[in-house]
Amino acid sequence: MSSELIHGKSIEHGGNIYRLADELNMQERNVLDFSASVNPLGVSKKIKAELRKNLKYLHNYPDPDAKRLRKRLARYHGIDMGTILCGNGSTELIYLLTRTLKPRRVLIPAPTFSEYERACTTSCESQVASYELKEENNFDIDPDDFVKAMEGKLPNRPLPPFTITRPSSLPFDIVFLCNPNNPTGILMKKDDVLKIADAARAMKSYLVVDEAYMDFCPDESVIRDVEDNPCLIALRSLSSFYALPGLRLGYGVFPEHLIVQLQNQREPWTVNSLSQQAGVVALKDKVFRKESLKVIADEKRFFEKNFKKLGVEFFSSDAHFYLIKMDNADEICRQLRTRRILVRNCESFRGLDSSYIRISVKSHKENTILIKALASIIRHNLARDRITCPSDNL
Repeated sequence: MSSELIHGKSIEHGGNIYRLADELNMQERNVLDFSASVNPLGVSKKIKAELRKNLKYLHNYPDPDAKRLRKRLARYHGIDMGTILCGNGSTELIYLLTRTLKPRRVLIPAPTFSEYERACTTSCESQVASYELKEENNFDIDPDDFVKAMEGKLPNRPLPPFTITRPSSLPFDIVFLCNPNNPTGILMKKDDVLKIADAARAMKSYLVVDEAYMDFCPDESVIRDVEDNPCLIALRSLSSFYALPGLRLGYGVFPEHLIVQLQNQREPWTVNSLSQQAGVVALKDKVFRKESLKVIADEKRFFEKNFKKLGVEFFSSDAHFYLIKMDNADEICRQLRTRRILVRNCESFRGLDSSYIRISVKSHKENTILIKALASIIRHNLARDRITCPSDNL
């Protein structure tokens, strides 16, 4: 896993097959990567064909405004293309947004995607407060409670090194929501998000809704609602659903008054030509989208059935990954790595500890390998524990 630091705390990300390949002295392609949530079908044939066709144009600079892609996105979502900015992954836009707005106070749920906090603390040293999600509530967000937290009526834990002492009349400048959330996979219904968005508007706070995994439940997106709320921002990624993390492609839908400010702060040519072409083709490919949803739904049923058989505690997910909880998760991650299987240890997520693992959905063959490996490790550990801790009857 790739690693960054936030005030001395290691922040991990999935997808670092290179480190494990080095450890095991093997080629990267032989690593089974369940740590990154990427469509198991891989890059579509249509995108591959489009990329091959455009290799001969790499001597040209990319369109700095990504006009063709933005036009396609506008048609796809039924919105004004003037409200769309494309980025080198949606993560670029998170950093661009915080660098431009320089928020003083930020509210972020925990656990969630770590780059929200890192963008705020490195770009402008924001004071960041955490809204803690509770396992006993299935990591759900109650919209009414969340609005109270935005108003300062609930205790928000300040993240070090800051201490927030703030009257309720002083709102947060930016509030982040990941929907469906990473790493829990939990979806907040559109009506609940809009309730929070209305509250943000009343407080004159920006609500940033990261919809990186919304392709699995598109009817719950708030993208079309941005035009009616000057404080609502929606971010999307094409990396996960269309299996394009290596190309880095994302976009955001912003209130029009923010577009010029953001454009003035960003670097030129952050979205390369091949990424722009891939995005256009991806949005047209209805067959790939339909097949992906079917395959992932089938494999999620396979996972859930086998998690139950193995006695593995998991949380219901609206995305193509699962958060599971095991007492000896650290050891299981280590043992899986020796079998060239990479999963996501979630200890670096605020609000989680070393007993949580995130596992992405892959092909049936790969998922079967993982389940068999988990079953073998669990049986071995149980047998070892019986030997080292004999029962009271012996």
